[in-house]
Amino acid sequence: MRSKAFRSALVAVTAATGLFAASSGTGYAAADPQDVEYSFAAGFLKGFFKAGEAPPGANDWNCRPTARHPEPVVLVHGTLENMNDIWRGASPLLANNGYCVFAFNHGGSSPTAPVQAVGHMADSAGALAAFVDRVRAATGAAEVDIVGHSQGGGPVPRYYLKNFPGAAGKVDKLIGINPSNHGTTLDGLTELGRALHALEPINDLLDDDYPSLVEQEVGSDFNRRLDAGGDTVPGVDYTVVATRFDEVVTPYTNAYLTAGPGASVKNIEVQDTCLLDGTDHLEAPYDPVTLTHVLNALDPSHPRKVPCQVVLPLTGPVVPTD
Repeated sequence: MRSKAFRSALVAVTAATGLFAASSGTGYAAADPQDVEYSFAAGFLKGFFKAGEAPPGANDWNCRPTARHPEPVVLVHGTLENMNDIWRGASPLLANNGYCVFAFNHGGSSPTAPVQAVGHMADSAGALAAFVDRVRAATGAAEVDIVGHSQGGGPVPRYYLKNFPGAAGKVDKLIGINPSNHGTTLDGLTELGRALHALEPINDLLDDDYPSLVEQEVGSDFNRRLDAGGDTVPGVDYTVVATRFDEVVTPYTNAYLTAGPGASVKNIEVQDTCLLDGTDHLEAPYDPVTLTHVLNALDPSHPRKVPCQVVLPLTGPVVPTD
């Protein structure tokens, strides 16, 4: 509660004094740059009911990686999302910066259903495996980089890397935005349900049509199996970008990973970079601060200055980002 009050006060004071810092470090490399959306609310309205369409900048199957960006980027959405309502910020931004970008839907009742990623996460990992192979075949790249949100940045690609033979040799970097790596209490609701002996019957209802929700609860069988033997696999560089105002993955530190042998892990809290950033779980994939951390994780040899500006939950920057 204190952190929420602090965020509200900080936004109010900053708005009153006009101390807004303009975004920097997200310049375009493309000759014909596409518009980048920085508001989840706007992206949701544009993309949710067009789930079968790729987000701007994604799925040009004629794209060939460059020497500077040799790995194509595969975007993996999270629970109850689809590729076109959550990646309308990251996808064009990455394409504008010279990356080959690819996105797909997984875990829905059909590939074009607006609500995706509600099926078993092992099945979603299988869909990711097939998509990675398709991207590698089309581009000629030996490896891809994965950027994912929520389950798409944590348990799904981690399951793929740990359980599909040869997967670790096909992925160079895994970058998770607010990933549900070690499950969530949903702001304590799961613990309350256990205390009231109501969680099990609720889970029985969810498990028929929404098993990924049950699998992402703290202490689930899926989480225990996934975490057995460590968080990482050798040969992959992991980055986690989290916000302390995450209301879905709780506690937000459950997003963080611990490096095992042969792997590197960098855990980033966006408020350590910018106290003005009040991004929440859904806004994070649109947040200019978060997205600059993603760009830096993809290309650490050419780091960009991370911007600092007031960013609100769901609606994004108070001052428009160029």
